[in-house]
Amino acid sequence: MRVGLTGGIGSGKSEVARRLAAHGAVVIDADRLAREVVAPGTDGLAAVVEAFGEAVLGSDGALDRPALGRRVFADAGVRRRLEGIIHPRVRARAAELERAAVAANPDAVVVHDIPLLVETGQQGGFDEVIVVDVPEEVQIDRLTSVRGISVDDARARAAAQASRDERRAAATVVVDNSGSLADLDARVEELWRRLRSAASGGEDG
Repeated sequence: MRVGLTGGIGSGKSEVARRLAAHGAVVIDADRLAREVVAPGTDGLAAVVEAFGEAVLGSDGALDRPALGRRVFADAGVRRRLEGIIHPRVRARAAELERAAVAANPDAVVVHDIPLLVETGQQGGFDEVIVVDVPEEVQIDRLTSVRGISVDDARARAAAQASRDERRAAATVVVDNSGSLADLDARVEELWRRLRSAASGGEDG
C-alpha cells in the first residue's frame, strides 16, 4: 500500500504523519531525505556547490539553508535548478527505503510525506493520496502565531505552493485539520482503519 501524504504549509501534515507512524505506518519523510542528500560529503552537496557556488556553504562546510533559501525563493528559475538536483536523489532514496519496508512486511502501509507532492505531479503514483486541509486563514494564523512568521511572509509562502483547490482535486482522502488535536486523532484513526483494510485486501486490521 503506497500512500502519498501532503498539505499546505501550516496545515498540520506533520501531525498526521506522526499519528500514522504511531499506528504502525512506515513514514518516509521527503523533507528529511532532502536534507540527507545534501549532507556534507554527499554528491548532492557537491552538485549544489557546483551549481550555486561556495557562498551557499556555511563555515562548517554544510549547506547554509537560509542563504540558499533566500536565493531560491526569489527566483523560480533558480528554484527549478535546485529541484533538479535534489528531487531525483530524494525519490531514489525514498524508493530504496520503501523496498526495504515491503521486504520486511509485504502488507506494510508506506506513507510518503511529500510537501510538494501536487506541485511535482506525483499524485498518480500512489494507491491513496491524503491531503491535510485547512482554510487559508487557519494556515496564516498558525504560521504567524506558532512559527513567528510575518503575515506577508506567511501569505507569500502559502501562495508559492499549489492552491487549496489543486490539492483537494488530487486527493483520494481529505483530512480536515481545522479543529482540535482530539478531532484529528479521531480522523486519523478512521483513516488508518481504511488504509489497513485496503493493505490487507479488505480485512480490517
